[in-house]
Amino acid sequence: MPPKKQVYQFKVTLKETHPPVWRRIQVPSTYTFWDLHLAIQDAMGWHDSHLHEFRIQAKTGDTLVFGIPSDIEDDPYFSDERTLAGWKHRISKYESVIPSTFVYAYDFGDDWRHKIDFEEIKPAEAGIIYPRCIKGKRACPPEDCGGALRYLNLLAILADPEHEEHDSMREWVEAQTGGPFYPEHFDPAEVVFSDPKERLGIILGEN
Repeated sequence: MPPKKQVYQFKVTLKETHPPVWRRIQVPSTYTFWDLHLAIQDAMGWHDSHLHEFRIQAKTGDTLVFGIPSDIEDDPYFSDERTLAGWKHRISKYESVIPSTFVYAYDFGDDWRHKIDFEEIKPAEAGIIYPRCIKGKRACPPEDCGGALRYLNLLAILADPEHEEHDSMREWVEAQTGGPFYPEHFDPAEVVFSDPKERLGIILGEN
């Protein structure tokens, strides 16, 4: 009998958001760090339009960085450290050295940092399609809004109709998000996961 398929369960919490924006996702144990990156993007509501990296303080004492290597994406953020190509490294290869908590960063300008809690490894459920998002709270911040602190300021402006910037910021947010923005809204059933291989082909210029 072939071994039963397994899934990894992660809780993804956007740091410095109050109250926190978070998601709980389950992904196949065959996933690479690139696949996990896209699952986080889709579950959170990001657009994958900026650079990213996983930064892991391994139990061995080494710092592991997975993302897009400098020979693929010529960017100064990669100049001082070796970044491993996320699509070449399965999470399972590092299962024994990954700590219970590590960091996923997205958009090095706005510096969105996510706390990743590696919650458990469990058998895949029959009839369930993975990856999937099983829970979460609050909407993802709009892209390019300036980072966590500026996002909190943005929320304060949107909540105050008398603020001098209220109308202009509301119009900007709606242009970014494609419609009205409801900070407290999140429904796991609305999450649609993209194909990691298709997206990788675009990044590598193969599509």
